[in-house]
Amino acid sequence: METVQASVNILGRTYRLRVAPGDEAALRKAAESIESQARQYGNMYAYNDHQDLLAMVALTQITQLVKVQDSLRYKDTELEQRLASIDQILDGILHPTQNSL
Repeated sequence: METVQASVNILGRTYRLRVAPGDEAALRKAAESIESQARQYGNMYAYNDHQDLLAMVALTQITQLVKVQDSLRYKDTELEQRLASIDQILDGILHPTQNSL
């Protein structure tokens, strides 16, 4: 897998990573989001400790991720049930003699 080296700066600290070429823009956007949210928390709660700020950002982001994953799981289950129902209806239309036995 081809990778490129990318550097991002978060709260004055540079992080060098190797990422797929197509992921570099998303990495930079994520770093900007982390930086922005950490600064907001710093202003709101008067924290200066970067580790505390980054922990708060991580908790917030992962909480949102878990909510999205749970929602997607629910939607997948709902979709599977609807498709099974449609499949039964279509089966009844396509094979009416098999269903009357």
